[in-house]
Order: sequence, then structure tokens, then C-alpha cells
Amino acid sequence: MSDNAVAGATNVEQSAEHEEEVLAELTAPVPEVGDGGPEMVQLLTPEGQRVENTEYDEYVKDLTDEDLRGFYRDLVLIRRVDAEATALQRQGELGIWASLLGQEAAQVGSGRAMRPQDYAFPTYREHGVAWCRGVNPLNLLGLFRGVNHGGWDPNEKNFHLYTIVIGAQTLHATGYAMGIQRDGDVGTGDADRDAAVIAYFGDGASAQGDVNEAFVYAAVNNAPVVFFCQNNQWAISEPNERQTRIPLYQRARGFGFPGVRVDGNDVLAVYAVAKQALDAARTGQGPTFVEAYTYRMGAHTTSDDPTKYRVSAEVEVWKHRDPIERLKAYLVHEKKADHDFFDAIDAEADQLAAEVREGCLSMPDPTPDSMFDHIYVEEHPVVEAERKEFAAYHAGFSEEGGH
Repeated sequence: MSDNAVAGATNVEQSAEHEEEVLAELTAPVPEVGDGGPEMVQLLTPEGQRVENTEYDEYVKDLTDEDLRGFYRDLVLIRRVDAEATALQRQGELGIWASLLGQEAAQVGSGRAMRPQDYAFPTYREHGVAWCRGVNPLNLLGLFRGVNHGGWDPNEKNFHLYTIVIGAQTLHATGYAMGIQRDGDVGTGDADRDAAVIAYFGDGASAQGDVNEAFVYAAVNNAPVVFFCQNNQWAISEPNERQTRIPLYQRARGFGFPGVRVDGNDVLAVYAVAKQALDAARTGQGPTFVEAYTYRMGAHTTSDDPTKYRVSAEVEVWKHRDPIERLKAYLVHEKKADHDFFDAIDAEADQLAAEVREGCLSMPDPTPDSMFDHIYVEEHPVVEAERKEFAAYHAGFSEEGGH
């Protein structure tokens, strides 16, 4: 047998062995990962104990005590805004509200890992990211009260308007990231210029066609985008086991880019993982899939009743993994914050809640014909004709003998 034939046979044999290994890995039983599994990145245990991690410690080593206290402040204040909004909806002041309860660390950690020039594409639950990007909470409430379509300038905050259509924002984010790439704002080495995009979505959205199409486009174009999946265990009433055979972060491998699972209730770990992924995107290394393993402590929205499909014992388990109590325990143990600090944050949260309530109740109702505003950039004859027709119809109700 010739040398070429021998080499060819060896290559075929090695290829077959590799295929068998891959097949065995992909068809192996799904491990029990109720606690996130051994592959999950964690820097703070649920008890607030610091865990060393040689890969990610470098991303948090420069955080000051003030930075850490800032994380705590973010977590407490946005949870209080969320609680106030839920109460306002229950009292008939908001049409609906999507709570972030339990997911604060996933949002604050990733939000604070962004640079000013980075751009975020949210779903309808990223109130914590909005807070980090400087969006007034009243803008969020205005959307759910029905008095505006968001109320903030996305290009000022680099935070896109909320997206209600499940998963659609991942395509928007990928397209925007490809635009950044083509503008030459990736991999220049200029920290104030190089930019990345982060797209938020949930575990349920990971099964949507739009999301998987975004993965394909991002991968083949090496787009500077981070796909940040908040796996809160429930796609409304559907649990993880009805959505996937493998941990979600492993799906990235099939599209050709890295994936990582992080403890979504650990703000330090989320910050480190998101920072690494965003750094990689900015330097031209392409997309990353981040699965923040967390839990939706409340209802999907205020129109949902989770007691119909999940047991209270599951919720109790996750209460012991609370992101705020975890960070508080760490700050206390390391003597980085005292009782006066925590009391001051609680007082600030009370004040913020009062301002949110007062601001919400005082929002003016929009005029009926404002629904025709901002449909197109320029005036459109069809829209203007519809506006006039509606105005005439509406005026008929105030005229004598009108209906």
C-alpha cells in the first residue's frame, strides 16, 4: 500500500472516531442542572462567599468598593421600581407590567459591563438594563400605561425601544452589529471607538425562528454581537425541558461561536462574563452566546398566574439564591458596607418609589389623534387622510345631535 493510501485510511479512521465522539456527546442524557451545573460560571455563592475563577477573576479585579456598593444600589432601586409598577398595575394605573423580580443581577451585571458606545436591544422586561443606560423609569411606565411608545431617544441612550414581538430584536441587533462592523468601529484598538451590541431574550425566545436566523447571520458575518439569554426557567408556562434537550448555551456550538453559562443571580459573575463577551465582540472576535441561569420569581406578566403551572417549593428554593441578599452578605462579610449604607439605600428606594407613583399618576393622557403621529418620518398622504377622517368622526360626538 502506498504512503498516500495509508495516510488516507488513517484520516478516514480518525474522522470516523471524531464523529462517533461528537455523536455520543450530543445524544448523551441531559444532566441534572437544577443548580446550573458544574460548567456554570460563579464568583459569589448564594451565601455570598467569593469563589476564585482563573478565567474571570481578571474582569472584576479592578472593581472598587464603591463599584460594588453601586451594584447593590442598582439592584435595590430597580427592584423597588418593579414592585411599585406591579402595584400600580394592580390598582388599574397600568395596562400590564412584565416584572423582572429575581433577574436583577442578570440585567445590572450585563448593563454595567457595557461601554457608552455599545448598543442594547431589549425585550420588554429589561428594566434593569434601562436603568443602567440612564432611561428614566417613568418612560417605562408610560409605555405600559399607554401614553407613549417608550418615551426615550434610543440613539441618546444607546438602548433600543422595547420589543414586544418575541425574538425579533435579535435580528435588529445583528443587523446593527453588522453596520458597526462595516462602519469600521470594530477592532481598531481605540477603546472609545470600538463598539459592540448586546441582544436580550429569554429561554422561550431561543426556540423562535428569528433568534436562530440571527445566530446564522451573526456567525457567518462574525458580527460584534452578544446574545444574552436570561434563562428564567419558564417560557410563560412552559418549562425548560419542553424547549431543549441540552443546556441552552451549548446551542451556540452548532452555529459556530462560543457559548457560556453564568449564574444569573450573581452580579459579579454576570459582569465578568458579559465584559469578556463584549470585549471579544469589540476586538473582532465575533458573537458569543451568554446564558444567564436565573429564575422568574413572579408571574410572566401581571396577566399571568404562575400557581397554575409550577409548585411553590420550586420558588422557595430560588428564594435562597436571591441576587440582592447574596451581594449584601458579601459586602457585610468583607466589611465593604455598613448598616448606615444599607439604611440609606432603603431610604433612597422609598423616595424613588414615591416619585415613580406620583409621576405615573400625573401623566397626561394622549390626544386621540396622536395615534397617527410618528408613523413615518415624513408626512404620508394616506396617514393624513385617515387622520382627517378620524378627526371628523370624533368631532361628531361633541356636536349637538351627534352619536
